[in-house]
Amino acid sequence: MADVFKIGLGNDYPEIRENSVSDFISFWEEQAKKLSWFSPWNKTLEWSPPFARWFEGGLINASYNALDVHQNNKAEKPAIIWEGESGESKILTYKDLWVEVQKFANVLKSLGIKKGDRVTIYLPMVPELPISMLACSRIGVTHTVVFSGFSSASLRGRIEDSKSKIVITSDGGYRRGKIVKLKEVVDEAIQNLEFIEHVIVLERTKEPIELSSKDLIWSDLMKDSSETCEPEKLESTHPLYILYTSGTTGKPKGVLHGTGGYLTHLNSTFGWAFDIKDSDVFFCTADIGWVTGHSYVVYGPLLHGATEIMYEGAPDYPDPSRMWSIIQKYKATIFYTTPTALRMFMKFGDDIPNSFDLSTIRLLGTVGEPINPEVWKWYFRTIGKEKCPIIDTWWQTETGGMLISALPGIETIPLKPGSGTRPIPGVTISVVDENGDEVSPNTKGYLIIKKPWPGMLLTLWGDDEKYKNAYWSKFQNSYYSGDYAKIDEDGYFWLLGRADDVLKVAGHRIGTAELESCIVSHDDVAEAAVCGIPDEVKGEVIIAFAVLVEDVEKNSSLLEKEIFEKIRNDIGAIATPKQIYFVSKLPKTRSGKIMRRLLKTIANNETIGDVSTLDDGTAVTEIQSMFQELQKSIKGKNN
Repeated sequence: MADVFKIGLGNDYPEIRENSVSDFISFWEEQAKKLSWFSPWNKTLEWSPPFARWFEGGLINASYNALDVHQNNKAEKPAIIWEGESGESKILTYKDLWVEVQKFANVLKSLGIKKGDRVTIYLPMVPELPISMLACSRIGVTHTVVFSGFSSASLRGRIEDSKSKIVITSDGGYRRGKIVKLKEVVDEAIQNLEFIEHVIVLERTKEPIELSSKDLIWSDLMKDSSETCEPEKLESTHPLYILYTSGTTGKPKGVLHGTGGYLTHLNSTFGWAFDIKDSDVFFCTADIGWVTGHSYVVYGPLLHGATEIMYEGAPDYPDPSRMWSIIQKYKATIFYTTPTALRMFMKFGDDIPNSFDLSTIRLLGTVGEPINPEVWKWYFRTIGKEKCPIIDTWWQTETGGMLISALPGIETIPLKPGSGTRPIPGVTISVVDENGDEVSPNTKGYLIIKKPWPGMLLTLWGDDEKYKNAYWSKFQNSYYSGDYAKIDEDGYFWLLGRADDVLKVAGHRIGTAELESCIVSHDDVAEAAVCGIPDEVKGEVIIAFAVLVEDVEKNSSLLEKEIFEKIRNDIGAIATPKQIYFVSKLPKTRSGKIMRRLLKTIANNETIGDVSTLDDGTAVTEIQSMFQELQKSIKGKNN
């Protein structure tokens, strides 16, 4: 029996959930009316499975709803409280942000960028990142933000796919006291890409950089730019952004989100989940390069006119007290972070957070992966002092916003550590077996969504067929999340990990095929397979198996080092395996398919089932032996 914590914020609006059950389309129509529209829609939902068009015919603008609507009553209210890694800080009011966004929108227009074009943003966590996004949305330009930790090869692939005309970057960024040379990464990424017209460079570190004829300096462009730029009146389904996410195929998928439906979803869930008040100081630790940063650092808080903290650096730099120091300094009231970060903080003990004044916090949240009950309880007792509800949110890049979460803003329900609780109003989520039939309580199955929802992706950029096949082919007219889950006897959802070949390291999704392809591209590697094993800090770490080209005579540690370097250069450091094992063969079916499920089974010390389709059983024996040595090694280090 799971532990139950009965704690809430005293809110109870049962009619919200009741209305969503009786007619989900009318329900979402009422939620959409809370935004500011230039023209009303003529149809709430056009559903041609699997394509949904919400609020068709309505005209809206994301930047207008995030900034212009607040100028009469919140112009002088802090919108973003920014803290740099070195301790420097800056406050941008809603008026400041509004002016800067309009100026930069005019910069883009002066460079010939117009409605329907794409712009790639490759910036550190500085205010110019949301300014760039909002400026794009103001003039109908589709932005694609690339996490500033990605390599030049990963950046290039995303620029090429989106055919962005402009790249926005900086001379560098700060990470753990070191300068990351982002401009150099961009220079390498755009070599011979003739469609790139300009690179706009923000001077963040003031480090010397080489400038080409395409390069333009941010401050020079902004100096004389007009402070007035009228927002474009855009169709509700106008593409707001592309965000690339790893999948089971080697090439990352370009998830395409619209405007009106997406904003409706965020405006609703941000209020329901965080019970946002005008006096709140909201702190989400997500990097804007990931979807959480898009939805609940940029658009969600600004739609509500909230004050939020934006932090540039690593959560444990220069020491593990950094997050608690920021909360104390700015009197944060809501804290939204990842289970990975919490596991790290927990490892350092209670003395550090207990030495800070965290009494302003009234609500806690987690995102990115399921939180294990022990960490939930630590978060509740040590950080929340047993007075703050915790929302454990489940959602994906593709869903746009949270779909399963406790919602302290509208209801008080018992909380169970490790469970996301129930779906948000207006969505229908089930757990089914292989045949699409709902499973009995506490039975593992596939998590699916049975009806369209406003925040859902429009499609995959440039690939409607892949969109259909990836999300809608497994179960008829239902969205397949790729996650395992179960529902308990109280209707609470428990997420049980990925059902497909996607690894989730520190909350970040990494496609096995993309990583295996990178390893095999090393001249000495013939085959490769990767899998994840549990890790108490990161949730999951990567283990790789490689079969070498015959007659390779090279020291294994040197070879491992070379492969690690290749992965860091081609994909990014986040994809670096914990260890690479060089084996003579991989477990395969007789048709030649690598049996990755066996790797997962062995890695998690589970019973190996039917292996009748296995071509050579000795591969399993060899890998089992290696994992046993790994477990001994890990145990020895922990003792």
